[in-house]
Amino acid sequence: MFENRTLVIATKHHKEKVIRPLFETDLGVKCFAPDDFNTDALGTFTGEIERKDSSYETVKKKCLIAMEETDCDLGIASEGSFGNHPVLFMASADEELLIFIDKKNNLEIVVRELSLETNFNTATVNSTEELNDFAKLSNFPSHGLILKDLTNQNLYKGIQSWKELEEKANLLFKENSSFIVETDMRALYNPTRMKVIEKAAIELLSKIKSLCPECQTPGFGVVKAISGLPCEWCKSKTKSIYSHLYQCQKCKYELEKKFPNGKETEDPMYCDFCNP
Repeated sequence: MFENRTLVIATKHHKEKVIRPLFETDLGVKCFAPDDFNTDALGTFTGEIERKDSSYETVKKKCLIAMEETDCDLGIASEGSFGNHPVLFMASADEELLIFIDKKNNLEIVVRELSLETNFNTATVNSTEELNDFAKLSNFPSHGLILKDLTNQNLYKGIQSWKELEEKANLLFKENSSFIVETDMRALYNPTRMKVIEKAAIELLSKIKSLCPECQTPGFGVVKAISGLPCEWCKSKTKSIYSHLYQCQKCKYELEKKFPNGKETEDPMYCDFCNP
């Protein structure tokens, strides 16, 4: 279905470095990233342009724009979001959404990767010492930094050397007693994020190669996680995952797979009755 077809990777931040080899090897497609593709028009991490749509709407729009501009009927795009982990509230998380669109076969396949592997952080600093401490904590200079004043008017992105960091900090300190420092979350300046994107791309490939048992359409994946794994002691239902519901986006065939995490009962410590 995909062999020898051309696939566009909608990115301006070099994500093709991890996506291209995987897809060319596994699907036999010919990948490319368009020159001067402006993904910033859909929103920037630094806030100059607000992302108005949801992650899903943004990543789909990004993919379709690239496919239209390059006259390509096969495309991939990714969109990252950063903030507090939805369960581990004190921890930062990177959520990567990847989409694969095949106009020829009317396919849209999406995966979501939520990872604690991120250096995402921001702070207001009042001295060079505070800035340097932040930089070291953020894995600088292998990971880029962003400096900006409190009004977001003077902004310096993609800083990757101690010399440049000092120069840009001095410029801001001339006019400000404090300023904001952020980790640069664009993929080409953030190797940790690039690894998460690579992991998501592997998951996307796995889902593409998962075929519907009924009609053999690619993308047969989980559409719902069903809770209710029984407690080992009292056998009452817990909030833990009991099964995954798979569905074909073409023929709508459904299949429930029980015990996806490899266990048929839950530890009583997670039971609302045994450990209220």
